[in-house]
Amino acid sequence: MELVASVATVVTREPFVIARATHDEVEVIRVAVTHDGTTGVGEGAPLKRYGEDAHGGVAWLEDISPPDDPFELEALATLSGHQAAKAALDGALHDLAGKLLGVPVWRLLGLRRGGPPTTWTLWLQDPDDVARHAERVVADGRFRRLKLKLGGDGLDVPRVRAVRRVTALPLTVDVNEAWGSDDEALDQLHELAELDVAFCEQPLPVEAMRESSLKERSPLPIVVDENCLTLADVPECARIAHGITVKLAKAGGIREALRMVHAARALGLHTMLGCMVESGLAIAAAAQVASLFDDVDLDGNLLLRHDPWPGVALVDGVQLPSGDPGLGVHEALPDPR
Repeated sequence: MELVASVATVVTREPFVIARATHDEVEVIRVAVTHDGTTGVGEGAPLKRYGEDAHGGVAWLEDISPPDDPFELEALATLSGHQAAKAALDGALHDLAGKLLGVPVWRLLGLRRGGPPTTWTLWLQDPDDVARHAERVVADGRFRRLKLKLGGDGLDVPRVRAVRRVTALPLTVDVNEAWGSDDEALDQLHELAELDVAFCEQPLPVEAMRESSLKERSPLPIVVDENCLTLADVPECARIAHGITVKLAKAGGIREALRMVHAARALGLHTMLGCMVESGLAIAAAAQVASLFDDVDLDGNLLLRHDPWPGVALVDGVQLPSGDPGLGVHEALPDPR
């Protein structure tokens, strides 16, 4: 089996702002694996939050040996060191296996095509700008759920009020670790509950969440993202939260995401499938398993100025994986602009 890894850059339509960072260009890892003349491709978006970068991921991939058998997908479980690079390899191997068998990955996994409608993310802005953004999304008509990024800057409740002035669509909030304490969080969570927010994602930093009593005290369900990287984290997350967010770039790909969602369900947790700013190639990998989750946040490719790997279709709000073999996406012509 031949493996080729490279760094690519995806560009957003507008700067994407969260509490700890702003993204307008993102470096991702691309992997191609070839067996008997058939090539599978995959992508992973490294998370600086966890000390990863694209060039380091490529170097990690160049130091490992992919399994000789293209169907030995569980062999990835023994690899560790760079989760986004592992996710890219995992996606490429699933793509290859599906192509060799002539079936889409969701069918290879015994799953149904589709899943819950994806949220559209309203990035961190002043309340008036958030309201205008929400109005554009509502007028667009393609999205049935919204997620609002919050910033811990005293404007979070006004941001939610601004959104609620223009739409009654189901709404969640993502704090990205920006609140400092249980008391600060509770003051705002009570107000957000009155504004019909469905749940709050990662209200506190990772260490503070581990010591938090928000699960027992919050009027809203608490979902953790940064606290939940791999299967090993799920039991603790069940202690401190009502749900988890699974992202392939954190988990290391489809194989680990499957383990995580099944464990979470066994523990009675709400499950959300998330993404990074990434192309349709990475979104396609996540879309293969979306039917297993309660909520889906797979809008990363829709944030881009040009998606270099189209093939996932937004149908009635759902990011629908292709019926073509493998991941079902195909490289597009370069952006002419």
